Amino acid sequence: MRLNKILKNTLLILTACLVLSACATKKEVATEAQGQMQGDVYTGTDTVKYLADGVPDRVFFATNESILTTASRETLRAQAAWLRKNPKINVVLEGHADERGTREYNLALGERRANAAKDYLMTYGISSDRITVLSYGKERPVDSGSNPLAWSKNRRSVTVKAN
Repeated sequence: MRLNKILKNTLLILTACLVLSACATKKEVATEAQGQMQGDVYTGTDTVKYLADGVPDRVFFATNESILTTASRETLRAQAAWLRKNPKINVVLEGHADERGTREYNLALGERRANAAKDYLMTYGISSDRITVLSYGKERPVDSGSNPLAWSKNRRSVTVKAN
């Protein structure tokens, strides 16, 4: 009888430990995923290159949106500051979309995104003559996956030096 009670208590303790350790593992995974996305906007840096030293080349957008996020505005302010220091450099703003939606819709959305970035750069003193807008829509994904993280990486405007 006593041995049976000890065995039951031991099993109960082991089960509780397994349940608690599974919860801890699950929390770590969720925290890691949140570091890549904020809402449905990509916040990671693995696809970001640099226009110049310390000046990221791209900004990201929410689904079906061309409104700049706070992080996007910070990036564009850094780009504008760099462009003011380098007045002979012209740029192309490439607008991109994720794979969902028609080709025509995504080309128009990519153009609105690139124009939103252009308008913001112009408010910081960059002449429109130095900025060309080009939309690729969904034709040039940076991540070919078909999931929310891949889509969020593809909803972007990229600033590249013009040739």
